[in-house]
Amino acid sequence: MRFMGSMKRKSLEHPHEDSSPPSKHRLLAVDESVACVHDVSYPEGYVPSLNPSLPQADSKPAKEFPFTLDPFQSEAIKCLDSGESVMVSAHTSAGKTVVALYAIAMSLRNKQRVIYTSPIKALSNQKYREFKEEFSDVGLMTGDVMTTEIWRSMQYKGSEIIREVAWVIFDEVHYMRDRERGVVWEESIVMAPKNSRFVFLSATVPNAKEFADWVAKVHQQPCHIVYTDYRPTPLQHYVFPAGGDGLYLVVDEKGKFREDSFQKALNALVPISEGDKKMDNGKWQKGLVVGKAGEESDIFKMVKMIVQRQYDPVILFSFSKRECELLAMQMAKMDLNEDDEKPI
Repeated sequence: MRFMGSMKRKSLEHPHEDSSPPSKHRLLAVDESVACVHDVSYPEGYVPSLNPSLPQADSKPAKEFPFTLDPFQSEAIKCLDSGESVMVSAHTSAGKTVVALYAIAMSLRNKQRVIYTSPIKALSNQKYREFKEEFSDVGLMTGDVMTTEIWRSMQYKGSEIIREVAWVIFDEVHYMRDRERGVVWEESIVMAPKNSRFVFLSATVPNAKEFADWVAKVHQQPCHIVYTDYRPTPLQHYVFPAGGDGLYLVVDEKGKFREDSFQKALNALVPISEGDKKMDNGKWQKGLVVGKAGEESDIFKMVKMIVQRQYDPVILFSFSKRECELLAMQMAKMDLNEDDEKPI
């Protein structure tokens, strides 16, 4: 198995704002909260077989999971078992990786190569560690150059590996719109071996069917779309007033805006005096970044509260290297390790 990863990511083309699922679909008769839509794109002139080559009822699956699969996972795996490409469109953390794991297990069982590409280096390293525990024959190819470009370069050079690749997995394919890298993703798909099949993993996008139509036309093979709007972890939106001591839920898991809670958050704002502001490159800096280090800083109190409420793991985003360093300094005194994780 070959594993690939890279540095940046953006979104798939959005020709319109309508977020409805693909057209000409069939809805699975399951619990509405976890239902999925299964559609398929065929190349022009393609005649679907009346008796598709699905595995026998008593045949053993390439991989079994210690949990009950969600409908979209089961549908996508059926497509893989039939030897046809699939695009899985689902929310973050919905379990799309299950489909990738099955494709990898299926390829290894059949003694075939599989390429896994991801758009950012950190994700590549994370997946490499996960796959290394799951499968023994795993290789990692990353670097300062994006590995989608590495995969494209291998195709340009006619690498021997290319002829052995049965499946290519594109994780986070909705990031294809990147101005600089979008063409690289397109070429990577267009130039892929004609006998290869694909697994595209994507966040929910409105034009999944359009993308599948393009893949079916380019590679003259069916491309399924399995779409679900099911979100296993409901989103909640909280506000932490600068200088305050608490979190305020302003949008609940049902998407309802809580006006009373929002007003409480506004009332909890602590005015920042002129003495608390600092000049940096001619600009006033205030708020989380230029707080005091230790337990008095907003960022320290916020993360501590998140951990205490068991909302972790948590990711903090900042827009500059300098701000990241300042935030890290303010967090330096927080102990995030359990007793058994600390060195003796």
